[in-house]
Amino acid sequence: MARTVYCEYLNKEAEGLDFQLYPGELGERIYNHISKQAWAEWQKKQTMLINEKRLNMMAADDRQFLEEQMVAFLFEGKDVKIEGYTPPAP
Repeated sequence: MARTVYCEYLNKEAEGLDFQLYPGELGERIYNHISKQAWAEWQKKQTMLINEKRLNMMAADDRQFLEEQMVAFLFEGKDVKIEGYTPPAP
């Protein structure tokens, strides 16, 4: 049976992640408060950010920047600003 969490991103009960995907306390917070759907949304944004800003995941500064963007997106309701990207009109 699927695990359900109250997703802070969606502001509703939703299917939780199957396991902790991110290390440490932040990883626990994501596992306990972020749904699969919200994590999938973040993954799309993360890929665009890495490509747009040519982030190097071996560089501590780039990882720190990405983590800050992730927290803002998942927990603070802030959208990720990607230069040159216009979201499709609804």
